[in-house]
Amino acid sequence: MVNNMRRSGDARLRRPRERGASVAVNVRSQSSFDEWALVIRGDITAPGVPEEIVNKTMQHFGRVDILVNNAAHAKSTRFPNLTAEEWRLALEVNMTAPFLLIKAVFPIMKAQKYGRIVNVSSSAGRTVSTLGGAHYTASKAGLLGLTRAAAKELGQYGITVNAVCPGMIDTELTRENASPELLERLAASYPVPRLGTAVEVADLICFAASEAAGYITGASLDINGGDLMM
Repeated sequence: MVNNMRRSGDARLRRPRERGASVAVNVRSQSSFDEWALVIRGDITAPGVPEEIVNKTMQHFGRVDILVNNAAHAKSTRFPNLTAEEWRLALEVNMTAPFLLIKAVFPIMKAQKYGRIVNVSSSAGRTVSTLGGAHYTASKAGLLGLTRAAAKELGQYGITVNAVCPGMIDTELTRENASPELLERLAASYPVPRLGTAVEVADLICFAASEAAGYITGASLDINGGDLMM
């Protein structure tokens, strides 16, 4: 089950499908996934929607093994221009919605004695955002704290909780917030001198969601071309 609010999440949906998973996805409006995924439309920040997503997924498939919290709000706004409303929206999408989805899916995974939860955070959550601003940095750092706290409490039920922290990835969202010239300069400064790809991020998510990652929990898995080494 993936919450995904932008086209740049396509690879993060298709990769699990290619590996045999049945996929449910939350989108706000239209999608290209209807032929092969259970599409659940709704605004993830609206009251009751996270619980509805989990309930519909359970009704359709009979179980929920994996939750990927993929939705993101990342409008590039500098601190002097940042409004309280934009701050609130970033926290609702990037931190509160994942919390509510984890809460909703927990009883199911507990009963199954198995679950994989993957929160898509960011390098911004590990240090500071290059493009996204204070609201993005704070919300993604908060998501890492949620990841660790949930991992500590849910591990006894067979549930792992990890975060994937992409750096500068070549996506629609990235290109909306930065000029081609800036992206070229940034990429050239990395030890691996290029932008990452959505498929590379999807592969890391698939690993974190797999049985092979059963002894990994509470981790922040970096994928940033060496831009941040911790």
